[in-house]
Formats: sequence, C-alpha cells, structure tokens
Amino acid sequence: MPKTTNKERSMALYESILELESMEECIAFFDDLCTVGELRAMEQRYDVATLLDQGLVYTEILEKTGASSATISRVNRIFSFGAGGFRKMIERRKQKKQ
Repeated sequence: MPKTTNKERSMALYESILELESMEECIAFFDDLCTVGELRAMEQRYDVATLLDQGLVYTEILEKTGASSATISRVNRIFSFGAGGFRKMIERRKQKKQ
C-alpha cells in the first residue's frame, strides 16, 4: 500500500483566526474548535513561554503552571529555536502593556 503524503497546510483556519473581532468571538471560536484538554494544553504552553521569557527557572515554572518538566523543556526548545511565534506575541503583548 503506498504511503500517503502530508496534506498541505489549510490556510482557512488561520485566515478565520485573523478575522476574529473580539475576545468573546475568539473564546467562542476556540471553544468550538478544540477540546477543553487541547485548550488547556495550549494555554499552559503559552504561560510557560511567558515565564521563560521572564527568566524563571524550571522549578518556578512548574510551581506556577503545573506543567511537566517535559512540557517546559519542549516549550523552551520551541521558544528558543522555533519559528518565532511565541517570542513575537510575547514582545507584542509587552509593548501593549507599556
């Protein structure tokens, strides 16, 4: 049986996210799109990235988020060597708070 190739990324999801107009719309959209577990995992990863950016160490991040050391390590790797999405959003949010 031939191996199937990976499908190209569907841009419709990302385009839809860019069209959300409020926090309420965003929450409703993601509540419909994801399971509670998926949402909590994404929220936790973002919190971990934010805390890594603040210079916290693994034990402090574990205490604040409940994330496993494997999750913290994975986020640290992505935060440091990924596509730059975490860093860009964290910097953008810091600028808005100023």
